[in-house]
Amino acid sequence: MPKLSNSPTIRDVQARAVLAPLRTPLVTSAGSFPKAPLLLIDINTDEGIVGRSYLVAKSAVALKTLELLVRDLGATLVGQKVVPLDRQAELREQFKLIGGTRGLAGIAISGLDVALWDAFAISADLPLATVLGSQPRPLRAYNSLGMIRAPEAEKEVEKSLAAGFTAIKIKVGWPTLEEDVAAVRAFREAAPAMKLMVDFNQYLTVTEALRRGQALDGEGLTWIEEPIRCDDFAGCAQIAAELKTPIQLGENFAGIFDMENALRAGACDYVMTDVQQISGVTGSLQAGFLAQTAGKEFSSHSSPEVNAHLLTVAPTGQWLEFLDVASALVTEPLHVVNGTVTAPNRPGIGLVWDEAVVAKAKL
Repeated sequence: MPKLSNSPTIRDVQARAVLAPLRTPLVTSAGSFPKAPLLLIDINTDEGIVGRSYLVAKSAVALKTLELLVRDLGATLVGQKVVPLDRQAELREQFKLIGGTRGLAGIAISGLDVALWDAFAISADLPLATVLGSQPRPLRAYNSLGMIRAPEAEKEVEKSLAAGFTAIKIKVGWPTLEEDVAAVRAFREAAPAMKLMVDFNQYLTVTEALRRGQALDGEGLTWIEEPIRCDDFAGCAQIAAELKTPIQLGENFAGIFDMENALRAGACDYVMTDVQQISGVTGSLQAGFLAQTAGKEFSSHSSPEVNAHLLTVAPTGQWLEFLDVASALVTEPLHVVNGTVTAPNRPGIGLVWDEAVVAKAKL
């Protein structure tokens, strides 16, 4: 990691709640989302360097709460140097006596951590991947879709192929097993050569997960993701042991110790983390090396802009999830080329807001 002779000094922290337009509404077993509730974070420095990140909220209530948290926590950073590891430790210390940083507090700190690393890399005049000891390179990426019924599969496959993807993940958890199987088979028939993953978004009980998982075992799926409640590691371990299809888990790990407990329980065959749940760039680095020690292939969840850098460092890096929620807000979005995504070869993460679009999307 490069050392800076004079790290930038934080002048202020800005947080803006927006509803980002989506090309296609995201449909899950929890509902339909026509727009993405995002919190844009800017760490401004005295030297003119701006570190940027964004957080994805699940509801308008969470969005406004995150906005307040980020602003209040950001105020404690003013006058401090851009030293990400030190700053995150100080932020986390503020919650030590009230149960730690699970939940929205941890998510807010993750957003600030990512923006700090962005500013740090920009001040070093290097891409984040290079600052972390790697370099931008092509990473296998899959198109992350919502719940799509069988009759619509062919159209969605055509769109994914046209966009450059060679792999797709769909959300399942329809009211019946038959609907889930029909959707999977429709996608498989429309794209026999494409990698196909499914995500239940914690929709099932252990018993129903075993029933549906056994029905899907012969469909050639790359993985089944979060079939049951995300923190039921014993139940996930039972499912992983009894099904032939690999089980993917981890987007809801609330920090590195959740991941450690899941791996110790044998809860999954593959592991993924979400940068805003796992403690930002700092936690993601720890997670990548923990996956290596456990012998698990490691994928990312959401936030493709920052994960395009982070997965280059992960020793057992597997797949980049391309969940496109912020591209309408940035001047230079990521592109898919021959099934891969490469982080931009410019300083920092590469996030620059399109302020005209942001102004229209701001709450």
